[in-house]
Amino acid sequence: MAMGSGSGNGPMSEINVTPLVDVMLVLLVIFMVTAPMMTTGLDVNLPQTKAGALDETTPPIIVSITGQNLIYVNDQRASLETLAAAVKAQQHGPAKHQVFLKADKTVPYGVVVQVMGALKAAGIEKLGMVTESPTPSEG
Repeated sequence: MAMGSGSGNGPMSEINVTPLVDVMLVLLVIFMVTAPMMTTGLDVNLPQTKAGALDETTPPIIVSITGQNLIYVNDQRASLETLAAAVKAQQHGPAKHQVFLKADKTVPYGVVVQVMGALKAAGIEKLGMVTESPTPSEG
């Protein structure tokens, strides 16, 4: 005997949810696989600190120094001589953009200070340092 309401001769008005669940599971797997690929940027091994995240209202300008002492401004290669022009080219309009410095922890301190000096010469008064939070096992 079939489950349902009404007389036995009329059409059943039940929804088969199995195809819906199948589609949702496929979409879930697709999003789980593609989500880690959506992050972009340079692979920099950051130092760790216990400071919290900052509130961003405008997209910041990120100056990165890789482990090979290469300088990038928002994924565009620059040198100490062209750093000021590259940062000014990334600033759009009169709004002040936040500038963050991401340096690999293997980069010598002198190189980081040279980049900070070049940014100061470019007129950047406030510079944020990007770090990673330590994992719970590290303290």
